[in-house]
Amino acid sequence: MENWREFDREHIWHPYTSMVDPLPVFPVVSAEGVRLTLADGRELIDGMASWWSAIHGYRCPELVAALCHQARTLSHVMFGGITHRPATALAARLVELTPPPLEKVFFSDSGSVAVEVAIKMALQYWQAKGRPARHRLLTIRSGYHGDTFGAMAVCDPVTGMHGLFSGILPKHYFADAPRCGFRDPWDDGDMESFERLLSDHADEIAAVILEPICQGAGGMRFYHPEYLRRVRRLCDAQGVLLILDEIATGFGRTGKLFACEHAGISPDILCLGKALTGGMMTLAATLTTAEVAAGICSKAPGVFMHGPTFMGNPLACAVAAASIDKLLASDWQGRIHHLEKRLDAGLSPLSALSAVKEVRVLGAIGVVEMHQPVDMARIQRQFVDRGVWIRPFGRLVYTMPPYIISDADLETLTRVMGEVVAIQ
Repeated sequence: MENWREFDREHIWHPYTSMVDPLPVFPVVSAEGVRLTLADGRELIDGMASWWSAIHGYRCPELVAALCHQARTLSHVMFGGITHRPATALAARLVELTPPPLEKVFFSDSGSVAVEVAIKMALQYWQAKGRPARHRLLTIRSGYHGDTFGAMAVCDPVTGMHGLFSGILPKHYFADAPRCGFRDPWDDGDMESFERLLSDHADEIAAVILEPICQGAGGMRFYHPEYLRRVRRLCDAQGVLLILDEIATGFGRTGKLFACEHAGISPDILCLGKALTGGMMTLAATLTTAEVAAGICSKAPGVFMHGPTFMGNPLACAVAAASIDKLLASDWQGRIHHLEKRLDAGLSPLSALSAVKEVRVLGAIGVVEMHQPVDMARIQRQFVDRGVWIRPFGRLVYTMPPYIISDADLETLTRVMGEVVAIQ
C-alpha cells in the first residue's frame, strides 16, 4: 500500500488520541538494539522501551531464535483441555522466581486482563467462602492498573477515567497516596487514611490492590517500602487478600526482580506483563496461592470463570522463557544500579529549572515532573527532531529505557530531556 501513512491517519485510532484532531504519529520501519528507524531514515534512541517492555532492546537474537524455533512446531492452540511444553516451562520459571507461596499460574494476553483476572479471583474467592458482601476493593490514589472496566475502576479517580464513566464503574475505596518517598524517613502518619478505610470497611473489602513501590502511569511516584510492609500486616489482620500489580515493575525495573522484594513481602495474587516477554509478544500472567485457588474451586461452579482465546500462546510463552533466561544470565542487578546512577547524574540538575517541580530516579526509571502539563504535540516533535523517542504524559517527562542502553546513548537521552524541558 503506497499511501499507508495517509490510510493510517484517516482510519487507525491510536491510543489516547482524537480521530478529529489527532496527535502526530511517526512511522517506524525497523528497530534494532535501542534504536527506532523512521520511514525518512532518521534514527531515534528509544527511551520508553516500548511502554517499558523491551528490556533487551529490539531484535534480540535469543528472543528471535526462540520465536522462530517455536513457530516451526506449534504457533497456537487453544488452552482449554490442551497443554504444551512452552506454557509449562514458563509457569515453572514464574513459580520458582516469584515470592512464595505463589504457585498457581493463570496466563492471559495483556496487563489489563491480568488485573481483571486478579480482581475476579478475589471476588470469586469470597463468593465461594460464603462472604459475597466482600465485593469491593481498596487501593491508593495516583494508581494505574489498566484501561478495561475492572482495572479502570481501581485507577486514580481524578487522574484516571472515572469522570467519563461515572455511574457505570464499580465503586471502590481510595486511600490517600503515600507521602513518604522511597528514600525518605518513614512517617507512621502515612498509614492513617489506609488503616481507617480498611478498618471501617473490612466486611466489604475483598482485596487491596497496589502497584508496589512505583506507581506507574498514574503519577510515576516512588513510595517507601515500609508502606507495603504495613499494608501486608493490616491485610493479614483483617483477613483481606492483597493483590500486587507488578506489570510495570516486574523483571528488574526498580532494582529488584519484583518490586515487592524491596519490602520483603509476598502478595496473595500477583499480576505480571510488559517485560515478561522482553517486549516481543503480548503476554501476561496472574499468580496466586494454593489457598486462594482451593477456595475459588471449593464451591459451585467449582472452576475459575475466565478463559481468553489466546491464553498460554506457545509463541509468547517460548519468548518469555527465553527473555527470563537472558535476564537472569546477566548481571542485571549491577546493570540496573549503573543505569540508576547515570539517570540520576543526567536528570538531577534539571530540578533547578523553574518549570520543573521534581526529579525522581529509581532503578531504570527517570522522572521529571513539571509544574504544568506539557503540550504533547509540540514536545513530541521536539524530542523526535533531536533524535530521541520520549512519550510524556500530563506533567511527566520520563524515561524507562531498555536495560542494554549504552552510556553514550543514555547521556544523549538525558541531555535531550534537559534541552526539551528547558524550553517548555
